Amino acid sequence: MSTRSGGIFDVVGKQERVADLDRQAGFPEFWNDATKARGILREKTTLEKGIERFLGVHRKLEDVETLLELAMEMDDDSLDREAEAGFGEIDAAVRKLETQRMLGEEGDEADAVLEINSGAGGTDANDWAEMLKRMYLRWADRMGFKSVVIDEQPNEEAGIKSVSIEIHGEYAYGYLKGEIGVHRLVRISPFDANARRQTSFASVAAYPDVPDDIEINVNEADIDMDTMRSGGAGGQHVNTTDSAVRLTHRPSGIVVKCQSERSQHKNRATAMKMLKARLYQQEIERREGERDVVNASKKKIEWGSQIRNYVIHPYRLVKDVRTATETGDTDAVLDGRLTPFMEAYLVARANGSLRTGAGEAE
Repeated sequence: MSTRSGGIFDVVGKQERVADLDRQAGFPEFWNDATKARGILREKTTLEKGIERFLGVHRKLEDVETLLELAMEMDDDSLDREAEAGFGEIDAAVRKLETQRMLGEEGDEADAVLEINSGAGGTDANDWAEMLKRMYLRWADRMGFKSVVIDEQPNEEAGIKSVSIEIHGEYAYGYLKGEIGVHRLVRISPFDANARRQTSFASVAAYPDVPDDIEINVNEADIDMDTMRSGGAGGQHVNTTDSAVRLTHRPSGIVVKCQSERSQHKNRATAMKMLKARLYQQEIERREGERDVVNASKKKIEWGSQIRNYVIHPYRLVKDVRTATETGDTDAVLDGRLTPFMEAYLVARANGSLRTGAGEAE
């Protein structure tokens, strides 16, 4: 793990950048431009965290090397096993550093707003959308992230029609942007009396939360606001008044809704935050010319547009059609073990090897 430029982590270059940001923060006129100042401090904090992660791995490596030398001198198998376990931990930490090195695009370090919508497949698709909701909540928990359901539309028979979730954590959007697209499930339908195999679809969208130092100007005259009573699981306990808020941004056609708070004012503030996140993502894509993500998210939620297949019957397999990453442990994936798929997407995107198309029919 070289600390020089070109290694996994250019710690020297980043330390120099932190020193430069420290000098800027010391200028008397630093807070004259509060937006720029917040941006500088946010960059400094991100760099310092990265440096500490790298140095932590470096210290661990030195400790394990010392332990290994001691094990060899004493011919102690228990110390040898302890050193081997330490190398395994280092390997996992290095992979994480490599992943975060690829999360350097605008918005990657931000919190995220995740949206799931059921598609073709009837009640099975509604149930599938709820399974995806649990999967991403479990993933967020495994990552140590905080997640908050801000809007959910239940289906009368089972499952959900849609859900919006705020996920707060370092690089949350950077990880989740690779999940944008259509997800396909194949299984024996629990809602079919004849126990036939059913294919269901749901779409996933993700948007970066807008950092404080980025201005997103939205003309209030371009927004239509509707209010309604909160619904869904627990909705009757939120409020018996019209506290839920739906905002429609006419120029872009974006519609957002929030019903998580008792206060209409708070729900409107959250909905405005969601709207700005959507507009922020559009601006990022426009500047970078990366229309592939938008085009993928606009596809119909049905066969021929999925990014990942989850097969539970007649065999068990989860396969990402863009990277060919796959596993037979479907239970683990549905329980939130998604990071290997996310990392594979980032690697393939970085080296230009992402595949297109919906993959083989199952």
